[in-house]
Amino acid sequence: MRLALIFCALLVAGNVWAQKKDPVQWAFTSEISAAPAGTTVPLRFTATIQSGWHIYAPTIPGPAPIPTTFKLTSDAVESHSIYQPKPERKIDKTIDLDTEMFENTVEFWVPVKLTSTATGDAIITADAHYQVCDDRECLRPTTKSSTITVKVDPAAPSPAAFIIPAGYTDINDKSAVQQTAQSDTGLLAFALTAFGFGLASIFTPCVFPMIPITVSFFLNQRGGILQAAVFALGIVGLFCGLALALTAALGPFGVVQMSANPYVNGFIAVVFAAFAMSLLGAFEISLPSSMLTKMDQASRRGGYLGTLLMGLTFSLTSFACVGPFVGPLLVSSVQSASMTQPIVGMASFATGLASPFFFLAAFPSYLKKLPRSGGWLARVKVVMGFVLLAVMFKYLSNIDLVLQTEFLTRERYLAAWFVLFSMPGLYLLGLLRLEGVEPGEHMGIGRLFSGVGFLIFACSLLPGMFGASLGELDAYVPVSKSTTFGAAQNTGPAWMKDQYQEALDIGRRENKLVLVTFTGYTCTNCHWMKANMFTKPEISAAVDGLVRVELYTDGLDATSDANQKLQDRYDTVSQPLYVLMKSDETVIAKFSGSTRDAQEFLAFLNKRT
Repeated sequence: MRLALIFCALLVAGNVWAQKKDPVQWAFTSEISAAPAGTTVPLRFTATIQSGWHIYAPTIPGPAPIPTTFKLTSDAVESHSIYQPKPERKIDKTIDLDTEMFENTVEFWVPVKLTSTATGDAIITADAHYQVCDDRECLRPTTKSSTITVKVDPAAPSPAAFIIPAGYTDINDKSAVQQTAQSDTGLLAFALTAFGFGLASIFTPCVFPMIPITVSFFLNQRGGILQAAVFALGIVGLFCGLALALTAALGPFGVVQMSANPYVNGFIAVVFAAFAMSLLGAFEISLPSSMLTKMDQASRRGGYLGTLLMGLTFSLTSFACVGPFVGPLLVSSVQSASMTQPIVGMASFATGLASPFFFLAAFPSYLKKLPRSGGWLARVKVVMGFVLLAVMFKYLSNIDLVLQTEFLTRERYLAAWFVLFSMPGLYLLGLLRLEGVEPGEHMGIGRLFSGVGFLIFACSLLPGMFGASLGELDAYVPVSKSTTFGAAQNTGPAWMKDQYQEALDIGRRENKLVLVTFTGYTCTNCHWMKANMFTKPEISAAVDGLVRVELYTDGLDATSDANQKLQDRYDTVSQPLYVLMKSDETVIAKFSGSTRDAQEFLAFLNKRT
C-alpha cells in the first residue's frame, strides 16, 4: 500500500512538473481576416514567456545557444519577411555567454504576400523552433505550430502598406543586424585610432620643440590648468571645424561617391606627395607669415581669449607636420558614409594632440624628463616621408582601378611598396645617407629594430608579386590579372561582371540561385572578402552551385549608374552588399559589409528558402 501511494504521488508530481516545463506559449494572429489576392497581409507571431525564462533572438549566430527560427507553410503565400524588436543583450548565467534574448512577451511581425492566384481560405502555418532557459537550466529545443486562416476575397479592401514598427529589424537583413551590433564598436575603434594618431604627432619636428615653450606660457598665466584646458579647446575647435566643413560639403551620400572619384583621389595623391617631399627636405610647407603673425599678436593679449587664440595658432603652425596624420583620417571619414565619423575622428585626434600639453601644464615637473630635440626628430621626419609616398600609391591605384587603365598592376604596386618600405629600413641602419644620420654615429637599439622591422615588412611583400596571398594586406593591394612574375593570385570562384540580367537568365535556365555582389573598385572591404573569404574551401564550395555576378557601383560609366540605382532597392549604400535571390529577383537573404567569421557568412550562403 505504501509503495502504491508513493508511486501515485510521484506520478502526480511528475505530471505537475511536466506541466510547469512548458514556459512559452505562441499565438499567430492578424487584425485582417480577408484580403484580395496579391496583397500583403501583416500577421503577428507572439510569444508569451513565463517569468524567469527566456528564448534567444533569431539573429544570434548559434549553434549554442539555439536561436529562435521560423518556418511558414502555405500554398497561398508568395513571400514573407519576419521582423523582430531589439533583443535584450546580457550574460546568460546558464551558459555563461554574452547573448541576445527575449523575456516576458515578444511580438514578431510577419507580413505575408498572397499569390495572385490565391482563392478561398488561405491556411497559413507558422512553426517556431526555439530553446527556452532560465538561470539554472535549459530545456530541450522545441517546435510549436500555430495556424491562421485569411479569406482571399477580391471584394475585400486592400490592407494598408506595411510599415516596419520603430525599433524592429528584418531577421534576415544582415545590414540592419550588423549595423546595430557594430556601429558603436566601429566608431569607438576609429576614435581610439584617431586619438593614437594625435599622440603620435607629438613626436614630429613641428610639434615636439613647442612643448617647453607652450608649457612655460601656461605657467606664467593665472589658473594654469584652466588655461591649458582653454588652449586644448582651441586645438579641438580648429580640427572639428575642418571636419564640419568636410561633412557639410559632401553630405551623407556624397562621401561614398567622392571616395571613388578619380579627381578626388588624384588630389589626395598630390597632397600626400607634397607632404612627403617636404618631409624629405625638398622644400618646406608653411602658412602665410602674415596670418601667423596676426594670430600670434592676438594670443599675446593674455586672458582666456588669448589662450584660445594661441591654441588656434599652435594648430596652424603644426599643420605641416600633422597633415600626414590628418589626411588619412579625413580620407577614411570620406569613405565611411557617416556624418558622425569625420567629427568624431577630428575631435579624437585633436584631443590626443592637446592632451600632453594639458598634462604637462598640470604636472610641470615631468617636463624635465622628456627627451631633447635632436637627430631623432629628423629621422622621424624622413621615415614619415617614405611612408607617405607609399600611401600615395594607394590613391593612385584607386584612379587606375576606376578608369580601368591597368597600368598600376599588382606587381608594379608591390614593387613600389617594396622599394619605399625598404628605404626607411636602409636609412635607419645607416646605409642610406639623408638628414638625421651622421657618419660614425652610434646606433641605438630602438633605431636598429625599427630599421630591421621596415626591411622585414618590405620583404614580406615579395611573395605577393608571384601570386601569393598577402592576407589582410590584400584589401589594399590590386588583384593580380596576369602572370608577369608567376602564377596568378587565387581569387576563388569566377564571377560575372556587370551582367545582372544575364545572370538571372542563367539562373532560370539552370534552375540556380543567383548571388549578386554590389562592390566597388576602391572598396577595401570588398577586396578583402574576395581575397580572404571566398578563397576558403567551405565558402568556395557553397557558392559553387550559385550564379555569381559582381555589380560595380563606383565607375564613371552608365553601367555603374545603373548598378547604383539597382542597389537603391535595398535601402543601403554599404559595400560590399551580398544579395542571394531567385532568378525572378525574389530576395532570399542579404548580407551587408565584411566579416571575419566564415561560419556566419556560410550560414548566409546556405539559406535556400
